[in-house]
Amino acid sequence: MDIQKSYRDSALGKVYLVPTPIGNLEDMTFRAVKTLKSVAVIASEDTRNTQKLLNHFDIPTSQISFHEHNVQSRLPQFLAMLQEGQSIAQVSDAGMPSISDPGYELVQMCVAHQIDVIALPGATAGLTALIASGLAPQPHTFYGFLPRKKKEQKEFLETIKNQQATAIFYESPYRIKETVSHCADVLGEDRPAVVCRELTKIHEEYLRGTLAELQEYLAQTAVKGECCLLISGADEATQLQEEAEKWQTWSIQEHVDYLKETEQLSSNEAIKKVAKLRSEKKQEIYKQYHQ
Repeated sequence: MDIQKSYRDSALGKVYLVPTPIGNLEDMTFRAVKTLKSVAVIASEDTRNTQKLLNHFDIPTSQISFHEHNVQSRLPQFLAMLQEGQSIAQVSDAGMPSISDPGYELVQMCVAHQIDVIALPGATAGLTALIASGLAPQPHTFYGFLPRKKKEQKEFLETIKNQQATAIFYESPYRIKETVSHCADVLGEDRPAVVCRELTKIHEEYLRGTLAELQEYLAQTAVKGECCLLISGADEATQLQEEAEKWQTWSIQEHVDYLKETEQLSSNEAIKKVAKLRSEKKQEIYKQYHQ
């Protein structure tokens, strides 16, 4: 294992992961501005976009482009700088580095070479949208962008259909209508959901309703700006009903083995649960299973 003491004295440089505003420039923190001014260089997803931010806050630090298409060629360059004692700040176009943006590979490299990685807190679209959505804030699961192809998207949605956590997705305004439609087909039209767009900007908007209501609205209304799509998890009653429909055609053997495998239960624990689900005596289920 490795223990990082972030603010120890070291001959090596440090990597600072600096979040940037997701819309409103006033969300930039004092610490983020100070950090960007203090490092040797800023690794930016889009140098032209970041330059606007640097100009606004009078940050003179130079930039090096760092995006998904040049990650592998940049890493050796950054490693050499860090080993010479130069510190680097990494930023994405908006929000947190690594969250549906570049950054993960840089962190991996630093960990492998025992270079300190320091994350600054700041704006992130998914959690910002979640806490004002009206959906249960925990548990929640952030998925980033869904697969683009319809078949792959629906297959993925099937895998999370029975999860009780609120699901958080990012989506393009050009695809949000089709995505909501696919979610309604797979997860059910009555599932509560929220589309949030233009977060922190003057035209910020929350669309709250069922997937069916959102589908109807988006079919008639074009939306602009990057979107967050939040979908309520499956409620317990719905989950139990769908589970019941699944195991009604199973034998006792199949049902017990399924629970043992998927829920990591012992034979006795699985037998007890099957008996409860089927409203039968535990002894009878035990007898049938071991026959």
